[in-house]
Amino acid sequence: MDDDGSGGGGDVRLILVERLGCHLCQDAHRVLDAVTERTGHAWVSVDVDASPELQEQFGELVPVALVDGRPQGHWRLDASVIAAALGA
Repeated sequence: MDDDGSGGGGDVRLILVERLGCHLCQDAHRVLDAVTERTGHAWVSVDVDASPELQEQFGELVPVALVDGRPQGHWRLDASVIAAALGA
């Protein structure tokens, strides 16, 4: 898998909004890796600080998992919630 968790290309439904140096974001990587290993979906990460829009929308909520653009949890992610949102 690539460093960003994408595992390749294609249509990515799962996005992690994160911040450099965020310890909860590292935990989120492990959760998303486990979910995507089970479901076969890929995930990518975006830096909340790279965009004023992301900063305004998610600011201090990172990490935030988005499935199809909809938040499925923040701070401490729940693998079962994310898997259910993916239809797994």
